[in-house]
Amino acid sequence: MAATEIGHAGRRAVTADDISNRIDRLPFLPFHFKIASILGTGTFFDAFDSLSIGVALTMIVASFKLDFRDSGALLGAAFVGQFFGAIAFGYVSEHIGRKRAFVLAIALFGVCSVGAAIAASVSGIYWARVIQGIGLGGEVPVAVSLFTEFLSSRARGLFTLVYETMFAWGIFIAPAVALGCLKAFGPEMGWRVLFAVGGIPAFVAIIAAWKLPESARWLAAKGRLAEADRTVQRMEDEAARLGKPLIPSHPVTVRRERTRFSELFRGIYARRTFVVWSMWFCPYFIANGYQSWAPTLYMKIGGLPASDAIILSLVTGGLQLCITYTVAFTIDRVGRIRWFTGGYVVAVLGAILGVIVTGPMGIRTWPALFFCGIVMGTGASTCAGIVYVFTPELYPTRMRAWATSTASSLNRLGSFSAPMIVGWLLAEWNAIPLVFAMFGVVALYAAIVIVTMGEEGKRRALEDLAP
Repeated sequence: MAATEIGHAGRRAVTADDISNRIDRLPFLPFHFKIASILGTGTFFDAFDSLSIGVALTMIVASFKLDFRDSGALLGAAFVGQFFGAIAFGYVSEHIGRKRAFVLAIALFGVCSVGAAIAASVSGIYWARVIQGIGLGGEVPVAVSLFTEFLSSRARGLFTLVYETMFAWGIFIAPAVALGCLKAFGPEMGWRVLFAVGGIPAFVAIIAAWKLPESARWLAAKGRLAEADRTVQRMEDEAARLGKPLIPSHPVTVRRERTRFSELFRGIYARRTFVVWSMWFCPYFIANGYQSWAPTLYMKIGGLPASDAIILSLVTGGLQLCITYTVAFTIDRVGRIRWFTGGYVVAVLGAILGVIVTGPMGIRTWPALFFCGIVMGTGASTCAGIVYVFTPELYPTRMRAWATSTASSLNRLGSFSAPMIVGWLLAEWNAIPLVFAMFGVVALYAAIVIVTMGEEGKRRALEDLAP
């Protein structure tokens, strides 16, 4: 049912229905851009800190003489914390708000990145990364839930994915900064400087605490209608000042219900949860599983110098950026399901190519590893970006952040387990073809799930999609 109305002097009463309907009529404003800038900075460093270990490992290996098993454990360290952090911050954000949860998350991972930079041993780096991962796991799903709740249905896919390109920029910039650190400070000090740069979010947290608004939809769902009304009124006033007309939309009804976390597994949401959990696990299992190992594989198997291996990671990140923007500007027309399907098909083809080239053909040079890996990784990374649009659309405000965060914990599980499995396969059998085969099977499974069970959300109001 609709939320209880409250009165305002000189104005009609406001309900939760009004808040959602008014948000859905708003064009994209400087107000949105400010939110995206703050959230995007956190998301940028989430990617930067998550992926920096992959390129830093090329320097850490030289400093501590790590083998494949130890390297795999270090690559997966942050993802252990991210698994628990995603669940914890999703739960917390439904109770204390999206804003406070976001501030706490980025402050935690910024401080712990500095801790990793000053660590005196591999175990010190490992535990700093585990604790840092708790913040990393919580930041992205909470941030995307907050941003989604401020957007209208007309171009939600476009603006969410453009905002999420900050994650792709983090992936792209991390190798460039790592290369600069390697050349400027050498392998012994370079990785420490790289981790220190990852501490910048601690300062962003201070800015977010002062400047970031709370989600108006969340406030309305909690019965704090006066606060929600003031936030939406600011947006409407800004649109009027800029001469931007409101977008026609059909009315929606908000069901005022208590958050029940078990609802993820009941009714229409049980099927959706299975789908989105699969969509979060599979692409990140493939993308992070291969990409985090790629620079080291180019060095140890392909015989490429460390600096050149990092440059190839930079090329990979640049390609992912181009693809992310392509998806962003077409997803509201093409749709989520078609892009998912195309991405997984490309990933399967890249994996098959990798099996053939490194197996029967016996080619294990760095160009072969790079080409097969980039085809497979490009398909997986395409799908990895779409989940940030796809997931928040399928759940109501009362559990949107919780649902997105628990789903993203499967991303962390995949990102943790894949590097460990790859390290084990390489240490035991030097089995590059098996690595590609494993990723191919995962991509095929995901393609089948999304084609047979996925629900399209393009240009549909949040309240229509998830009552």
